[in-house]
Amino acid sequence: MKITKLFFFLTTVLLMACESDTASKERWYQAEDYVFVGDFTTGLEGPCVDKEGNLFFVNPKRNGTIGKVSNKGQFELFIDSLPNGSFANGIRLNANGNLFLADYMNHNVLLLNPDNKSIQTHIHEPKMNQPNDLAIMSNGTLFASDPNWGDNTGNIWMIKPNKEVILLDSTMGTTNGIEVSPNEKHLYVNESVQRNVWIFDLTEDGISNKRQWIQFDDFGMDGMRCDEKGNLYIARYGKGVVAKVSPKGKLLEEIKLKGEKPTNIAFGGEDGKTIFVTLQDRGYIEQFRVPDAGRSFVMKMKKHE
Repeated sequence: MKITKLFFFLTTVLLMACESDTASKERWYQAEDYVFVGDFTTGLEGPCVDKEGNLFFVNPKRNGTIGKVSNKGQFELFIDSLPNGSFANGIRLNANGNLFLADYMNHNVLLLNPDNKSIQTHIHEPKMNQPNDLAIMSNGTLFASDPNWGDNTGNIWMIKPNKEVILLDSTMGTTNGIEVSPNEKHLYVNESVQRNVWIFDLTEDGISNKRQWIQFDDFGMDGMRCDEKGNLYIARYGKGVVAKVSPKGKLLEEIKLKGEKPTNIAFGGEDGKTIFVTLQDRGYIEQFRVPDAGRSFVMKMKKHE
């Protein structure tokens, strides 16, 4: 009898543990609608979350605009029109809370002060094709992907805090998503058409030791961001998923979205474990929960401790 009761008890505990693990698993990676931002979303891109939890992104309503979703989930057209016919793509936040905008029309990186909505040219580089996405280090150094969609080539640029612009690599395919590792020792860059993700060692003077990190057999790639453990989340344009890839370059998850054309992602929420996804085919920004906070979220919180 005692053996039977012990067996029943252990079986019950094991089942409860399995149910708990399953429930926990189900909380992660479940895409849902966050907010409707309008019928025009063909240029929707570049999400970025500030320290208050407000989400900024580009091109709602029409190209050349900046949208904002407050930390209460309320959408507004934040900037009605960027100056000089500029269209933005990637957005990154600096330590002062200002927003860097990759201006792919006029070969600029713009700087937007969200407090007074003033916009200035941070750098202008005529040799750029069309700066697309941005990554930023804790010291303020920026990296920009720079594709030439016409001939499926691309560049990588470094923009130092003193505004010096350095061409790091001009031999790439169609560079798109770009991100820095949590320890800031590596730079990840993907090529949309070639479906490669490359990893570089970061040095004081730039990048070195280029090697292939992962390659996909189908569909495209767009923006990507790291979590604090070094897992990389990649928007798989056309496949309707966000791929989670380990620091070793192993595909861990494919998070199925409602839309088919995700363009970029941002970590946010109160704990930095909510991923927001911009898409070009639904009118909604989607969201899902993940186990670990984003690199940019952790860096941002440390800046304001």
